[in-house]
Amino acid sequence: MNSNSLGTTALAFMGDAIYEVYVRRYCLESGRTAADKLHRYSIRYVNAGAQAKVMRVVLDSLSSEDQLLVKRARNRKPKTVPKNADPVDYRLATAMEALMGHYYLADRTEELDAFVKRAIEIIEEK
Repeated sequence: MNSNSLGTTALAFMGDAIYEVYVRRYCLESGRTAADKLHRYSIRYVNAGAQAKVMRVVLDSLSSEDQLLVKRARNRKPKTVPKNADPVDYRLATAMEALMGHYYLADRTEELDAFVKRAIEIIEEK
């Protein structure tokens, strides 16, 4: 599938699922096994604020093509924003998900792996 033919919403739809799988695997590898603890632990990685933080840190290090995709996704006005999310953070988080969806669908797995690893490192920084 050509990820360039998809809109940013579709890319974010895929990226959200991909990121969730990466985070769940990371949580399991951390040694946690109780479902409630796994869920609470994973929330620190899969929330709009954390994902927005990642995008603020990495945006300038992305290729110009990837930056354009992120900016296009970020500038798309969402129909709804979760009540517990800052609208700006939510848009940046959606942009992060669109980028990950693009990486996945374009078979850019090495970049996807490196991106998620870096995202986790950023989120864990105090």
